[in-house]
Amino acid sequence: MQIKPLVVKFIAPIIFAVSASATFAVANAAEITGAGATFPYPVYAKWADAYKKSTGTSINYQSVGSGNGIKQIKAKTVDFGATDDPLSIEELDAAGLTQFPAIMGGLVPVVNIDGVAPGKMKLTGDVIAGIYLGKITKWNAPEITALNPDIKLPALDIVVVHRSDSSGSTFLWTDYLSKVNAEFKTTVGAAKAVKWPVGLGGKGNEGVAASVTQQKGAIGYVEYAFVKQNKMTYTQLKNKDGNFVEPSDDSFKAAAAGVDWAKTPGFNIILDNQSGKASWPVTGASFILVYKQQADAEKAKEILKYFDWAFKNGGAMANDLDYVPMPAAVVKLVQEKWKAEIKDASGKAIW
Repeated sequence: MQIKPLVVKFIAPIIFAVSASATFAVANAAEITGAGATFPYPVYAKWADAYKKSTGTSINYQSVGSGNGIKQIKAKTVDFGATDDPLSIEELDAAGLTQFPAIMGGLVPVVNIDGVAPGKMKLTGDVIAGIYLGKITKWNAPEITALNPDIKLPALDIVVVHRSDSSGSTFLWTDYLSKVNAEFKTTVGAAKAVKWPVGLGGKGNEGVAASVTQQKGAIGYVEYAFVKQNKMTYTQLKNKDGNFVEPSDDSFKAAAAGVDWAKTPGFNIILDNQSGKASWPVTGASFILVYKQQADAEKAKEILKYFDWAFKNGGAMANDLDYVPMPAAVVKLVQEKWKAEIKDASGKAIW
């Protein structure tokens, strides 16, 4: 099976010169560049396509992983960065950046086992941690069969697949496993890039999805849009309240329901392992990074106009891919932050 890469590239219009006697009135539309998280890439690509059709402005977003997105915005080689691992207030202030949440969604464990249908296998975070620590090595191990008495599991080696790049998805995954398994926390820990005890690396959600699809016995973690588009076999997960749940926009919304964005400095919120009977345990938000002081005020305004458009018009597209749009109250907080923090070279508010 070939993994659909969800790659969309947007190229600024090219204006061709002709003779002096013939001219064309061609609008030199703007191009905005961004780079970072692969987790939200499917919805960012969909938004960008619709935005270009609506406004003529191109959004050239490179899905290179959260770590590289942070590096590129700090190096000022892109107009905005994107990360699934929000920066602390201290790191934001040191770099002169501000951040805001753009979308929410879920990471999903996926497996490749003959005879196991999507959504039928049950796993817990503790068992997954044991697998990623290399302590549970067969699919018919007692820890797994006890959770799945109705599934005949084979004596098949487990092939662990993880991200090879610096990734906000890896941060979310390892943060969740660290919260539910003390040994994982002390041995591996939570970060965008970790030293994995076992397993194969794949670059981006695409690389992990491809590796799991190609290898019998594999397990990996990918964003839910990749699961749906590529018809991958996902598992249920036991949440903090002790309920086995399936990934969906409803279970992602449930995980975010109790979060107080207004009282959290810098919107530095981690959504995994939240309470709630219907909460999906590996839910996360993806964040946009921009500079507080903008040398090019017009370009900065274009960036904010794009995300304002996405907040107002992108909800249905997000829902189609099983992402969760930011609630209206959070969008209002975000736009208040734009007014308060994003300024031109003279200190005048841009938004």
